[in-house]
Amino acid sequence: MTALILLAPLRIEARAVAPALGAGSTLQRAGMGPKRARAAAARAARTAADAVAVAGFCGALDPALQPGDLVVATEVRGPAGTVACPTAALLAGALRRRGLTVHEGPVVSTTRLVRGDERARLAATGAIACDMESAWLADGAAGRPLAVVRAVVDTPTRELHEPLALVTGARSAFRSLRTAAAVLDAWGRAAGPRTVALASPRASCAGVERAVEIVEQALHHHGPGVYVRKQIVHNAHVVADLERRGAVFVEEVDEVPAGATLVFSAHGVSPAVRAAAAARDLNVIDATCPLVSKVHAEARRFSRDGYTIVLVGHEGHEEVDGTVGEAPASMRIVADDSDVQALEIDDPDRVAYLTQTTLAVDETDDVIAALRTRFPRINGPRTSDICYATQNRQDAVKALAATTDLVLVVGSPNSSNSRRLVEVAVRHGAVAHLIDDEAAIEPEWLASAGTVGLTAGASAPEALVQRVLGALRAMGADEVVERPTTHETVRFKVPGPAERRET
Repeated sequence: MTALILLAPLRIEARAVAPALGAGSTLQRAGMGPKRARAAAARAARTAADAVAVAGFCGALDPALQPGDLVVATEVRGPAGTVACPTAALLAGALRRRGLTVHEGPVVSTTRLVRGDERARLAATGAIACDMESAWLADGAAGRPLAVVRAVVDTPTRELHEPLALVTGARSAFRSLRTAAAVLDAWGRAAGPRTVALASPRASCAGVERAVEIVEQALHHHGPGVYVRKQIVHNAHVVADLERRGAVFVEEVDEVPAGATLVFSAHGVSPAVRAAAAARDLNVIDATCPLVSKVHAEARRFSRDGYTIVLVGHEGHEEVDGTVGEAPASMRIVADDSDVQALEIDDPDRVAYLTQTTLAVDETDDVIAALRTRFPRINGPRTSDICYATQNRQDAVKALAATTDLVLVVGSPNSSNSRRLVEVAVRHGAVAHLIDDEAAIEPEWLASAGTVGLTAGASAPEALVQRVLGALRAMGADEVVERPTTHETVRFKVPGPAERRET
């Protein structure tokens, strides 16, 4: 069966996209205008295929668009109503990674060429581009995945009736469509029925939820202008959302005005940072995860008892920086066995170890085993420093890896626990990728994946998982199954107003 039907209204548009289409794609000339578009849609609806795409030129309504820019429709509006295009973010992301300038937004289809005041009227509705076919061609999808990609040929300040604008705009639009065609071909091959297996547990842990809620409550009580040292949690979407609501993220305490409200992130801070905040008379709210605070307390205890402390973790990570700050003269950082073998310690009988809370459990066990071999009398924490959520999510992804063709881990690149999930999945035989959201999915990953495993790191909200799941459904996924490995009941108390001031 054909993977993709690609509908191109004009001959020049068909010439632009044809060279990039593979054997599984069928190119159909639709013709210009609503009447021909309706007939082409009827033909496409009768043709067996996994997906339908529309590619061609358009006129810009948004003055920010330039000739040659691509528009990926989030919805197509026409006289008969609106058709949603829920794979737009996925497709737009793939196009941007090819170096193209891409805009996402509504496309409106009209019965005639639009110019002058009519452009302004349509722009006022929120549409960013217009054409004369997409709304009618969308009927050809007939329930299958639909994509609409249009290349800008003219703009409000460079309209088609100007000869120079027509020539230069068409040339730029042609080149962009030619590049976009290969991505549309891959998008079409990625569409089709598949199963999505959801890891459980997944996404935000109790410490992350507590930290985010602390910032939300601070904004509620103090209004915009609440400062946060570093990212409250390592997730770009969470940080951007809090910024929109008035949180101000800074790298260091000296960027915060004296007397302002400052939140310490979930990763914890050193005593030196606390002292710097006190010196500026800041109203400090501590959102440090209780499990990180536990490691800090252990560091102080071992240091007080005269131990050299070996911290298993990644140098430069904010959590590691905070823990080292509790006992900088006593601390050594190791990441693997080679670091363990290179350690030079004055008293091998007075050694203790701690670990970063977000490490891969199996790898950390190997490093601890190497430490026990080198220092048989080494002391350690009373209970594991690896947090419950890190371990549970790694156990869940191991189960996914054994039964799926592809594992997608939702999380930001600077999230240690999210990166570890990818590594765990790969070590257990899966093809795995870290994605910030659905826009990071490469269509080629899906082409041969009959079953996709989906999980998220402990710093990624469940809402992002649902966005990715929605994109996979829009690409044709017809079965979603939960794969539970354990049930989490941990909740951490959010401090009340009387508990927030640091002393």
